[in-house]
Amino acid sequence: MILYFFRHASAGEHLTNPKKDEKRALDKEGIEQCGYIGRALAALDVQVDVIISSPLKRCTQTAALVGNELGYEGKLQTDPGLRPEAGLADFRKILEKYSRQEAVMVVGHNPNLSQFLGSVISDSGCEASVELKKGAVAKVEMRRSFGTLQWCLTPKVLRALYDAAVESSRPNTSRK
Repeated sequence: MILYFFRHASAGEHLTNPKKDEKRALDKEGIEQCGYIGRALAALDVQVDVIISSPLKRCTQTAALVGNELGYEGKLQTDPGLRPEAGLADFRKILEKYSRQEAVMVVGHNPNLSQFLGSVISDSGCEASVELKKGAVAKVEMRRSFGTLQWCLTPKVLRALYDAAVESSRPNTSRK
């Protein structure tokens, strides 16, 4: 199984009221991040069988925007096992539920999404230290209960690559 760990994109400041925070949407930067990530994943020919998201708005928005860039036609799945307070046992249940899929994308929050990623790439049973930045996505190739990290991309890196590509495609207008 290929497993993509995707932390939701930028959604502004945390709100103290938990009910309001659950409904916090992506901000302008977060929407742009989804575009960079989605186009990069499409360029890498990433195809997923299922996208599973935390039910919180910033995650479902991230999942929908990136899924659209990927041409994902399936129904977005939400699972409480990806909520901010979910634990590793909740995540393992998600993996078990979708174990027959070839490629799965999970969209969630930190610190637990980074912890889930760290736990699956550590074959010793202890947790590797990995921090997913907002809007970052990591590809892990799973073998039974542990996986190998293939790559991790951040919106900042992808934006720099995009800007460099745009700049290099412009005709050279300098005079000699």
